[in-house]
Amino acid sequence: MIWALAATALLAGAVRHYRTENRRLAGNQAALAADVEHYRTRAGEAAASVQALRLRCAEFETLRAGDAARIERMGVKLRRLEAAATAAVKSELAVRTPLRDTVVVRLRDTVFVRDTVRFFRWRDAWVSVEGEIGADSLRCRVESIDTLRQVVHRVPRRFLFIRWGTKALRQEIVASNPHARIVYSEYVKIE
Repeated sequence: MIWALAATALLAGAVRHYRTENRRLAGNQAALAADVEHYRTRAGEAAASVQALRLRCAEFETLRAGDAARIERMGVKLRRLEAAATAAVKSELAVRTPLRDTVVVRLRDTVFVRDTVRFFRWRDAWVSVEGEIGADSLRCRVESIDTLRQVVHRVPRRFLFIRWGTKALRQEIVASNPHARIVYSEYVKIE
């Protein structure tokens, strides 16, 4: 009788383990099939939402060998890794700015030559563009600054108004630069 109860308890534990493993693998398949959702926050900032992958350490080493090698080169042991996130941001900006003529004196073949150059400059809190247009050339410098804020949260399972457990992990990314659009994001949770 005691052996039957012990065997039943062991089997119940194994069933529970395999159910959670099946949920994790189903969540990973859903995360790989889902696209990045783009939206704007109430403050008007560009944001994206993506479902997180949940990998074991061995799975991370085999499936993301490049990332694993990069993390080890940073001096972090993979067994201590909690999560790895990657995001790419693209800034596109159309700028209209007035040109102004400036006379520049240059030394050409030991002779001073006066040349007319047109300068332009435009900036806001995130992007800086400046350059000059010469008679036969154009020089331009563009700087773009952005801050990505990433938050990972659990999405609970729901039945009517009852919430329990974890349905999925989601990563929310907010870009502070209004000219930027989050192109790609990936979050891998190591379990």
